Amino acid sequence: MAEQHNNADVQFDTPKAIISAGKTFSVIWVVPIVAAIIGGWLIYKTISEKGPEITIVFKSAEGLEAGKTKIKYKDVEVGLVDSISLSEDLTSVILKAKLVKESEIYLTDKTRFWVVRPRISAGEISGLGTLMAGAYIAVDPSQEGNKSLSFTGLERPPVVTADIPGSRYVLRADKLGSLDSGSPIYFRQLRVGEVEGYELDENGQALTIKIFIHSPYDRYVFQNTRFWNASGLDFSVDANGLKVNTESIITLMLGGIAFDSPVNLDVSEPAKPGDIFALYSSYQDTLKKSYAVKGHWLIKFNGSVRGLSPDAPVEFRGIQIGKVLDINLKIDINNSDFRIPVLIEIEPERIFRSDQIQDGLKSKREFMESLVAKGLRAQLKTGNLLTGQLVVDLDFHPEVPPQTIIWNDKYPELPAIQTPLEEIFASIARSLSKIDKLPLEEMGDDARAAVKNLNHILIQVQSTMDSINTGFAPEAIAVMEQAKKTLANIEKTTSADSPLNHEARNAMEELSDAARAIRVLVDYLERHPDSLIYGKGRDQ
Repeated sequence: MAEQHNNADVQFDTPKAIISAGKTFSVIWVVPIVAAIIGGWLIYKTISEKGPEITIVFKSAEGLEAGKTKIKYKDVEVGLVDSISLSEDLTSVILKAKLVKESEIYLTDKTRFWVVRPRISAGEISGLGTLMAGAYIAVDPSQEGNKSLSFTGLERPPVVTADIPGSRYVLRADKLGSLDSGSPIYFRQLRVGEVEGYELDENGQALTIKIFIHSPYDRYVFQNTRFWNASGLDFSVDANGLKVNTESIITLMLGGIAFDSPVNLDVSEPAKPGDIFALYSSYQDTLKKSYAVKGHWLIKFNGSVRGLSPDAPVEFRGIQIGKVLDINLKIDINNSDFRIPVLIEIEPERIFRSDQIQDGLKSKREFMESLVAKGLRAQLKTGNLLTGQLVVDLDFHPEVPPQTIIWNDKYPELPAIQTPLEEIFASIARSLSKIDKLPLEEMGDDARAAVKNLNHILIQVQSTMDSINTGFAPEAIAVMEQAKKTLANIEKTTSADSPLNHEARNAMEELSDAARAIRVLVDYLERHPDSLIYGKGRDQ
């Protein structure tokens, strides 16, 4: 029992649990964390490197496929077409495309897109590479203009892209001829540019043609440079015979433009991009001076304008400065006044210097008013004796009465004077009128009365002399006798039935007949000026 008691008092050591904090990271989480980091990085990279999404509208999607058609710049891929759909009105197709991020700075409203396909135009073949690889969309980037993500694609490739150095100019022409986009431009038979495009004016009266001259040839374009249509063949005949000129074979088939700067007295500065030039129909026409600025004036003539027609020249001291545009007839019923308004077109640059022509009308008015005050008048003159064509001549006539310009709302009116033949006839008529007003009969009667009085006085003087000493000088008596005879002759000459009086009347009648003949001659010459050379025809 004691042994059991002792065993009960024996104590055994038992293990005790040790409590400690657990680990917060486990190896098993490494994989998902790394995957999340990589995914986030890829998302960030994708977003950060994502290029702009643009919309391009074309009239047709011929040769284009979503997910396959590429967008290229200089044959380098810069984008891909995502989707193609029709517009709501079914008139066009809408392309959605994604571009590389670097292209974002070049997306402006000046940027152009077009479809590259096989084309034959202006003597050139392009896009042959697309026969095997398929069509693609080309881009002509530009940093100019406003930012944009919506574009309207070009139906035809641009003739000149933005990366080509050179200058653009504008030509004005009445008709296009055989020119087209891409037509070549030549300088001394070297191809130096192309026609970019053209458009008709709103009024339909003229064309605006846009051209591009490559560098460094654009430095040969001056303000007085002449452009002409070099299409076809240019024939000319001179003392050396017939000459045929052409710029190239291409211009014979497809047309073209040539230019050169004349050597003359005009001092010209280099042209600026965007300057406007006239397009002449031929090289010969470039030898004639022409100006882009036109001015219209109205002239009213009272006499006949037979021989004056539209396109008749307007001259200033023999130099053509314009042409006649229209001729009309205006009747004032109240006054029975017939006046013929003639509308002319003049080129003010021939009167003003280029740097003097301003937008303000006041300076032009003052200048023209000063010319009219000095005697500037319009007058009809014969320009060709063979055809009888008249010209409108502007010149100074200081002797004419003062007049002013009538500034109408539409066309200002210049004062006019009579034609040279009309002036001659008017002068003769005035002279005859003055002669007709002379009191010839009264003058004859007065002369006869004066002679009678003088004769009576002489008789009295003679009686007085007879009573004087008979020793008066015989010479004095002889003088008195001679004076008496002279007065008798004067009385006989000035009598009503005297030959002098009769001859004076005949002279007046012949002078009147001559005036009428001159009137008929003037009228005939106005209608048939060629008769001075060929004589009077049978049917005239």
